[in-house]
Formats: sequence, C-alpha cells, structure tokens
Amino acid sequence: MQKTGGGSRPKKKIYSRVNELDRAIDLQKKPSLILRLKSIIQAQKTQSLLLRDLEKEVGFVQKWNFMAAIEKYPTIFHVEGGNGMPPAVMLTKKAEKIAAEEVNARELMEPILVKNLRKLLMLSIDCRLPLETVEFIQSAMGLPFDFKKCMIPKYPEYFSVKDFNGRAYLWLENWDSSLAVTSREERLAREGILDSIERSGKVRISKDGNFLGRFAFQLSFPAGFRPNKSYLEEVQKWQKMEFPSPYLNARRFESADPKARKRMVAVLHELLSLTMEKRMTSAQLEAFHSEYRLPARLLLCLIKHHGIFYITNKGAKSTVLLKEAYNGSILIDKCPLLVFQDKFVALTGRRDTDYGIGMPS
Repeated sequence: MQKTGGGSRPKKKIYSRVNELDRAIDLQKKPSLILRLKSIIQAQKTQSLLLRDLEKEVGFVQKWNFMAAIEKYPTIFHVEGGNGMPPAVMLTKKAEKIAAEEVNARELMEPILVKNLRKLLMLSIDCRLPLETVEFIQSAMGLPFDFKKCMIPKYPEYFSVKDFNGRAYLWLENWDSSLAVTSREERLAREGILDSIERSGKVRISKDGNFLGRFAFQLSFPAGFRPNKSYLEEVQKWQKMEFPSPYLNARRFESADPKARKRMVAVLHELLSLTMEKRMTSAQLEAFHSEYRLPARLLLCLIKHHGIFYITNKGAKSTVLLKEAYNGSILIDKCPLLVFQDKFVALTGRRDTDYGIGMPS
C-alpha cells in the first residue's frame, strides 16, 4: 500500500523495464541499415547504386541515414564518380569477399527454415496459415525474399499453396510426429534435466521461481522485482502443473481451463523460438490470433508471464522477446544467417558486444 494525503490506496503496478533487453533492440538499428544497403547494392545489375537513386529505394527521410552510413563505414562502402560520371556507391573488395559467404549461409539455413516452417504450420489448428501471415513474419524467421518461388515448390511433400475462402493459404502436406517437440522440451533433454529429475526424485523450487520440472518454464525476473512467499507459492503451483502439448489441436481444450492457459503460454514460447532472434513485433504475434486461438487479451497474458516474455517499446514498433534466449543484450545462440550478418557488420571495426553478437548454435 502507498500512503498519500487522502488516505491509502493500492500502489500502481509498474511494468519493470530490463535495460539490457531494451538495448538489444537498439543494437540492431545500425546493423539493419548496413545490411539493407548491402542488399540494395547487390540487387543492382552493376553491383553499384547511383547516389541520386538512393531516395527511390529508401525514401527521402531515410536517405540521410544511409548517406551517413556510407560516409561513416569506408571499410564496407566505397563511392566512385567524377569527371562527368555521377557518384555511385558500391561494396569494397573486402566487403564483397565476405558478402559472397552469404550463399553458403543461405544453404545452411534451408533445412532449418523448412523444419521451422513445418513446425509453424503444425502449431495451427488446421495445419494451414494465410500466405500473407507467413510473408508478414518472413524476415523474423529468416525466409528468403522469394521463398514462395524458390522454397515452397521445392518441397511439395511438405508444402502446398491453395485458395481457401478467397485467400491464399500455405498448407502442411504431411504431419511429422518427430517434429512435435518444443524447444523447451529439447532444452530439458539436451541439458539432462529430465534425467536428473528422475534420479533425484523430489525437486524444490528456487527463490527466483525456477523449478527443474518436466512442465516448468525458465524464468528470469527483473532485478528490482522481489516476489514474496505467496507469489512464489503460486509460481510453484503453476510450474508443477501439467499441460497439453502446443502441437495438439487447440479445439480440444476449453480456454478457461488453467492447463489450457498454460498450454497457450507454451504456444507463444514455441512461436518465438521459431524465429531467428527469438522475438517478434506485437503486430506479428497478433497475426496468429485465429489460427493459433491465442488469448483474446494477449498483451495481458504476456505481462502476466513477465518472467518468460519481455515487451519493449524501443524502436519503431513494440517487440516481444523470449527472455531465456538472451544473456544481457546478446542473443545466446545464432543461426548461420545471423553469424554471417555479424561477420559482415564486424567490418565496421566495432567490437562484437557493441552489436550484440553471440555464439553460433
């Protein structure tokens, strides 16, 4: 309770900020700009872009940010022109050499993307998603820009595109039970936690709410958050509670059932785990409402489970991050495409930690 001149009233609840996770968003602003300019240059037939055409590609306002990057990072971008020739920007020889490694990174990514896309469809109630929804999270998952032409037709045994109620949908052609294992379950098995539970028998919950259980989630509360005994007892009860697999059809469960609610937390956890950086914008999560039967009050669900998820308003859009995937501001495990991107951005001369570069998975 917080006493005031007019008596006492309940203290207003404040959503605790995590500066390290806010910084994780800030750290990606410059790398995103550098990588976008690289892609624009590589998309040109001449492998160079006339500076006068930069505004057509990125808009008038953003043009100045790109011009500043060209000037600031001469190890990546080189400008040529003069003697009647209009100035054009291109990649330096060193940048071109590293940029060529993207082909190999994309090849390594393909089986990962095919698997993740299949799992994404398996999470939906009808094993299908509107194609526009997949396109909406395309960059978050690391899908190539032309995945509809280069990847989907390549795997007819897994995917097909069909019209349904006037909309194009991506359909799952075959269910694979071996894929119906969540990243949470994979981590428990990988770290040998399930074996240790069976050997030790009874396991106590720690003061931070973490519990080595088959149905437990990894929690990380903000530094200023001090849970009392009753709160920890509720957390312990929730951590021990069994729940159905996220890969079971949501139609089978009543949304009011506590086990079904915990299952929905697992669905959100798994959805974020399928992205490259274990995060999505709030709008991207909302796009899965009907196909995943997400909670009507999704924001409140995320806030309630703030030991698992973190919502940041840094950047242009609100973003939801999976806390366990980060060590401070750094993403712990990185896919081949992110490892390549980090290597390219490292040409700026900045230290790895300046851009949140982590370890390859």
